[in-house]
Amino acid sequence: MHPWILALAMALAAAGFAAERPPRDGEGPARRGLRDSEQAGRISPEAAAKRDSGTPREGDKPGLSRPRDGERPREGVRDTGRPREGEKPRTAGTKDSDRLEGARSKESGKIQPERIERGGDLPPGTPGKVVPTSVKRTYNPFRPPSAPLDKPVAKEEAKAALLKAVQFFHKHVAHNGGYLWEYSGDLSLHEAEGFVDDGRVWVQPPGTPTIGEAFLDAYEATGDKSCLDAAMDAAGVLIKGQFHTGGWDYFVATEPGDQKPRRTNLDDDTTQAGLRFLMRLDKILGFQNKEVHEAALLGLDNLVKMQYPNGAWHVFIQKLTPYTIEEFPILQATYPTTWPRSPKGYGERPRLTYFINDNLMTNVIKTMLDAWDIYKDERYLAAAKKGGDFLLLAQMPEPQPAWAQGYDVKMQPVWGRAFEPPAISGAESQAVLESLLMLYRRTGDRKYIETVPKAIAYLRKSLRPDGTLARFYELQTNKPLYFTRKYELTYSDADMPTHYGFIWESRLDDIEAEYKKLAAADPATLAAMKEPPTPDLDKLAAVIVRTMDERGAWLEKGALRFHRIEPESGLIRCWTFADNVKALCEFLKRN
Repeated sequence: MHPWILALAMALAAAGFAAERPPRDGEGPARRGLRDSEQAGRISPEAAAKRDSGTPREGDKPGLSRPRDGERPREGVRDTGRPREGEKPRTAGTKDSDRLEGARSKESGKIQPERIERGGDLPPGTPGKVVPTSVKRTYNPFRPPSAPLDKPVAKEEAKAALLKAVQFFHKHVAHNGGYLWEYSGDLSLHEAEGFVDDGRVWVQPPGTPTIGEAFLDAYEATGDKSCLDAAMDAAGVLIKGQFHTGGWDYFVATEPGDQKPRRTNLDDDTTQAGLRFLMRLDKILGFQNKEVHEAALLGLDNLVKMQYPNGAWHVFIQKLTPYTIEEFPILQATYPTTWPRSPKGYGERPRLTYFINDNLMTNVIKTMLDAWDIYKDERYLAAAKKGGDFLLLAQMPEPQPAWAQGYDVKMQPVWGRAFEPPAISGAESQAVLESLLMLYRRTGDRKYIETVPKAIAYLRKSLRPDGTLARFYELQTNKPLYFTRKYELTYSDADMPTHYGFIWESRLDDIEAEYKKLAAADPATLAAMKEPPTPDLDKLAAVIVRTMDERGAWLEKGALRFHRIEPESGLIRCWTFADNVKALCEFLKRN
């Protein structure tokens, strides 16, 4: 468990009611915008530029862009509980969903997020301040503690609260066994990565696999069969939605006639999270449930099959045709001689082949290491180590010994989406360093950490004056790169779009401390190393138990990101549920 929990307890006690914690191994950090050609219904960079400039194209429908984790609510979404300008006070007894009616287009009948944001027909506001993207998550309780935090929580009280929370999520939040990301407190509104049709459940964390693992945490801590039943229901909807390629796209369509996705997606820990949940459930069931066991192995075996010769993976798997070394030779990363300032500037645009973006490699490697632990199959260990070998190949030479988001078949950085240039990435480089440390801790192979010090030294020299890291650094010159709202590449951070994290918090101190600890440890003890216990866990348990409402929900303050309203009934967040369940489970095991 991480020290975020102590921060939670102390902050709540002090009256700020906010806390943060970094992700665990395998969890993705901040969410992202779209790759070219992704699902309909999400805004393109061009449309986002028009929207952010306040001059929508004639005939355009309002688009959606997603704020990054760690960003403040976007313009028009305030941090106070006061009504927004132009908002009518809600009458008693109405639902949060009723507030959307004023934002409905008379022409199309569809919800227009910009109208919600501005409060009817008010002119657009000025953009909000962009803060560094962080991998930490914030818990901001909607209600004060129901009892003093210095009053000890009894073990039975914590267990009862844990089971009540599981029952609430399973009985009232679930849809066909699955989950989304966020809900209004009265459950009248819900969303994941955008507005979600009622028949869809989300795979991409913190969706169904994340909640399923929380149920398994609760089952292992209490032995209560209701928790295992809830996990089985979550597994059931995933198994029904699994593709022949072994994975999932962002969501599973559960209603007849709904358009079903068709690709295994490794972006944002989507397929990886689903497999880790099923693997863990398979082990708990003693490998005796045929459907669970076969679904887990199908996904794992196809990931092994579809690994590139150099150890990388592509973000999507649609056909099970293995890659050959003749087509994809094993090469060390190099700098391109030249590169265009726009993805449209290529004479013939090179294919983005090998992905590091959004922690793809970290999450697949973590999944393969877990599979090796559970199934004792050496193929999974070999795949994880081969993935680590790719990360070593992908490290750029001096003067920038770090990593880009993606590479072409020549192992040179190449454009991704319209706001992802060929550049060194401050965000992804930190994630790669954490991956290499994880590989050393799990395998004892020192080659994975030999290159860590020079990467840390380079990134420290690249810090911005405020101690943060730019998402992108220009190749060779190392100048920070940003984008304007019109998606023009620039050296200035004065006019950035808000849907993407162009500035990131530095985790270099933590990474360097972990490196030094591992490098000094006896290699024979690495596998047994565990996260330190949570300090002041008793106070944390009091916070969690005493901010729960009578239904068993943890309500928070804040805005639904895509609806762009602050529900008067509060927010229910899946990440918070999973984090609080894990903390209560640790409390029970230690008492």
